[in-house]
Amino acid sequence: MDIVVQVGSDHRLIYVSPSVTAVLGWTPEEMREHPERLAVKDEMFWLVDRGERILRGEISSSRKTFRTVAKDGTLKWLDGCAHVIKDAGAGKELNIVLTLRDVTCEKLEEQEVRQLAATDVLTGLANRRSFDEALEGSWRNALRSGSQLSLLLLDLDRFKGLNDRYGHQVGDDCLRTVSATLVKAGARRRRDLAARYGGEELAVILPDTGSADAIAVAEHVRKAIEDLGLPNEDNTSGKGLVTASIGVATVLARSGGTMCTPEGLLMAADNALYKAKSEGRNRVVSTMLLAPTRAATG
Repeated sequence: MDIVVQVGSDHRLIYVSPSVTAVLGWTPEEMREHPERLAVKDEMFWLVDRGERILRGEISSSRKTFRTVAKDGTLKWLDGCAHVIKDAGAGKELNIVLTLRDVTCEKLEEQEVRQLAATDVLTGLANRRSFDEALEGSWRNALRSGSQLSLLLLDLDRFKGLNDRYGHQVGDDCLRTVSATLVKAGARRRRDLAARYGGEELAVILPDTGSADAIAVAEHVRKAIEDLGLPNEDNTSGKGLVTASIGVATVLARSGGTMCTPEGLLMAADNALYKAKSEGRNRVVSTMLLAPTRAATG
């Protein structure tokens, strides 16, 4: 069901079709009295800008999918097409007509597909592709701003033995439980990202986080996993429980730094993880490196 809106050159709503009530809950009168209800604030600028450009004759029409809020408070997506009505006799542009179609269901389906494509099916964490993209973006931001970036790389101790002894279903259940704990204990900010790096290896990207804070997060994660009390009799160094070894790498962007790629940070975290394993497992080992600022890299 389409909504038809006629907009005057002064941005007043001259006409709103009755279908607006079925789609958004507002009456035509309520919409005319408050034209700002057509779109959320940031996207209202598009409507105004495109309307003015159409009236000036710079463009003949414009189309965009934008957000609005229905009367009941729900977020809706509308596909809008704007064109001008001319006075046939005088040849002058008079008003703009907007035809709006509710595409909320389509948008939600698109978002769900994108989310599925970015998520590891078993654990619900970000998948390897999402991890690689996020690490690259966080690396660029750190170099640009001269800030710090930390990476946690986590491996479950003696996990192969757990799979062999209890079966892969138990192993999968263990990974799911540990992953949920990792999100709660390690990726507590919206900008943090917990991911499945591969197999039983998990990772957490911590933007704007220095070495001391990253070590504290890693210790919190390590203890939270140990406190789950999940059995793994093969893990004798962990007293027969599921435990994790964690490598922490932190990069500080400074003039004179030599680590130029995010792969270097990943390798540093992996080396720290290997050291944690070799030193007895169920522990955190950290390292720090310097990267050049973006200005220094040209």
